[in-house]
Amino acid sequence: MAIVKRSNSPNWYIQFQLNGTTYIRSSRTTTKKVAEQMEIDWKAKLHGQQFLGHRERMTVRQAMEQFCDSKLGTPNHKSLLYSAKVLQRLLPVHRDISDLTSHDLERFKRDRAAEGSSPQTIKHNLNLVRCAWKYARKLGFRVSELEFPQIKLPKTPLRYLSEDEERRFLACLDPMREGTGLRPFEDRDAELKRCMQDAFDLVVLLLDTGARYGEIANIEWTRIDLVERSIKLWRPKVQNEAILYMTDRVNEILNRRASVRAGQFVFSNRKGGPRGYVSQAIRKALRKAGLQDCRIHTLRHTHASRLVQNGMSVYEVREILGHTDIKTTMRYAHLEARQVTTKARDVINRLNMQSQSTN
Repeated sequence: MAIVKRSNSPNWYIQFQLNGTTYIRSSRTTTKKVAEQMEIDWKAKLHGQQFLGHRERMTVRQAMEQFCDSKLGTPNHKSLLYSAKVLQRLLPVHRDISDLTSHDLERFKRDRAAEGSSPQTIKHNLNLVRCAWKYARKLGFRVSELEFPQIKLPKTPLRYLSEDEERRFLACLDPMREGTGLRPFEDRDAELKRCMQDAFDLVVLLLDTGARYGEIANIEWTRIDLVERSIKLWRPKVQNEAILYMTDRVNEILNRRASVRAGQFVFSNRKGGPRGYVSQAIRKALRKAGLQDCRIHTLRHTHASRLVQNGMSVYEVREILGHTDIKTTMRYAHLEARQVTTKARDVINRLNMQSQSTN
């Protein structure tokens, strides 16, 4: 029987292969016998669909729920659940997915735009519909032919921190800082001190590694080598791994934290588990530093931009950031071109000076 348990869910999961295709879904039950019967029923239905021409129906809501279940434990699971709530409000999710029309999708796009949602947000919402639609078709359910709306994303300038902006930002995160609403340092309780230090340390690591927030916020000590001064970084979004070497300030932070470590995670929550996405203090510091147009991902852009501005090629930066597609890294190409044209100016100046000296 292909009935399995996952560490992050009390329910049994059904998982098996049929004719080279992997099928997986939550049984939504903690009772193993019920899950086993559901597996038998599901296999029988798939057999009927593949060999007898039967095609079952599924609602849009069911398709989205099953697709979200298949992504449980992945970094974007929470984002998918949020999109599902939005879609349930503005899309006829009670209707069979075989009855969903392109007009329904266009209407959803229009309604979301009228609410003030950004093109990027609308694209994420509709991407869940696309994935659920493909998932339902893969599972053998009847689906309609759909034409998904084209969404143009506005081009915005690449935002990264200057050295002065970084100093202001870190000053607003300084765990020793004094300010309105903050008790004197010696009067602060241990938990407040820990949270303030964690936010500061985490931001420095993000600036100096260029890693995504979750890759550092949830990293375990087993991935830290203080002797070699290296970090074995696992990137769940793109499913690849890299070895990053510590800057001096990252090395200082990790050695300090290692001297008082109390669990398996470098940054932990109150219960000792992974920190998770706790970003309120960091976002508040960005606003206080006058960086309202920045977000946490700006730290990753800052790291990459500095590498390119100081002589590294976009292909080298691609390896550092772990991009699977060079097109993603090409957003920094204009910075590389600027370096090239600066070098060209210096070459011509040098040649002109040599020419003048010989005359």
